[in-house]
Amino acid sequence: MKYSQSIGIVAALALIGICFLPWIYVPSLNLTLDGLHGKINDNLTFGKQWKPHTLFCVIMIAFFLIPTVWAKRTNLFIGFVNLGWAIKNLIIFCMCRPECPEVKPALYILVALAVILQLCAFLPKLQMKENAS
Repeated sequence: MKYSQSIGIVAALALIGICFLPWIYVPSLNLTLDGLHGKINDNLTFGKQWKPHTLFCVIMIAFFLIPTVWAKRTNLFIGFVNLGWAIKNLIIFCMCRPECPEVKPALYILVALAVILQLCAFLPKLQMKENAS
């Protein structure tokens, strides 16, 4: 695909930005959680989810820019890890504890962007060498 690398870079930057938007709202605690602030109390914390997503996205951006086969293959692996991390966030944040939280659209967009990143990693732009026989 001609523009898969550019789309992947834009999707990676957007995924980092989505981590700063609200993911869920817990009405009983009047608390909004996102990828930056995941602490409800001392017993229940989700951590800072923006750190792994940012790490994965920065590595993927670098590998989108490197035109070698090993970078594209490594990008597939990093993309799968990032997608798995996004799905884990969706499951953990949407889980009903004493009550079900109100899920914000940014959490679904996070998973959609991770899927787009993975699709862009599947479609690398590589120059093929011709064999002179």
